[in-house]
Amino acid sequence: MITSKITPFKEKLKSPLLKQQITVLQINLGKRCNLACSHCHVDAGPKRTEELSPEICQYLVELIEKFPQIKIVDLTGGAPEMNYGFQELVEAARKNDKSVIVRSNLTIYFEQSFDYLPQYFVQNKVRVVASLPCYMADNVDKMRGNGVFDASIQALQWLNRLGYGTAPDLILDLVYNPLLPTTENFSLAPNQQSLESDYKRFLKNNFNIDFNNLFTITNLPVGRTKLHLERKKLYAPYLEFLEAHYNPDTVGNLMCRDEISIDYKGNIYDCDFNQMMNLPAKTKDGEALTVAKLLESGNLDVINEVQTAAYCYGCTAGSGSSCGGALL
Repeated sequence: MITSKITPFKEKLKSPLLKQQITVLQINLGKRCNLACSHCHVDAGPKRTEELSPEICQYLVELIEKFPQIKIVDLTGGAPEMNYGFQELVEAARKNDKSVIVRSNLTIYFEQSFDYLPQYFVQNKVRVVASLPCYMADNVDKMRGNGVFDASIQALQWLNRLGYGTAPDLILDLVYNPLLPTTENFSLAPNQQSLESDYKRFLKNNFNIDFNNLFTITNLPVGRTKLHLERKKLYAPYLEFLEAHYNPDTVGNLMCRDEISIDYKGNIYDCDFNQMMNLPAKTKDGEALTVAKLLESGNLDVINEVQTAAYCYGCTAGSGSSCGGALL
């Protein structure tokens, strides 16, 4: 439960957070994943079975085909590659001249029947955004499981051999997020540019790995991160820390303003975090949305105001945080 010390995010803004034209379609294909990372806000893992249905997949293909204003189709999960509809959505997006982002955990390439993925990504010019929460093995394995760092390094070298990280149309980005706090000695992500230089130097010198961009992402108190903070009795203090570092200059660049996030059931949210906290996007009449309703209306821009909550302080603290890294 949030203490009364936290200012409601909506009050902090002083004016409504208005939606802009939708250009990004972020789709969570399901909760199936070969990993069960300690910081996962989706609570995905090997035992989860929830995934896209053929019916919702077809709706999403229609959405991609129908709206030229969609520039980016951003596929996430779980491991998006493991869930139903992955190839259909990649190919529908590319056929309709959309950029495709796949948020990959890298280790999936070594699972049975998934070794086709690196070459498939090349063929479809998929932008790979890969989680590597630190360039030190111990920290990565603590968050993601034993052996994940070594497998990730091998996967990055594999992608490099195919041209990722050097060819102009094969973009490889990495994602950093801090270790989960165990005391009230909280910290925000380091400066993104400086940390990117450190990553590039270390990975090149030690593993001959090249990549394009590093994205620093704040741990939002959602999903397993929220459960961890509650167990440590740090949930309210962490929210207070995030609010204390609120930066109004980040608000104009928030990812929730020009994207919609869609779950495997076809429900619509303003962002992936709202999706995990079951806070649906709404029309100006207060109606919750689905992919089917958007198709029926023939209009992607029916959401006037972004739904907000206390965890939005995570996206607006310091230099800001988004699926594309720092906002400033």
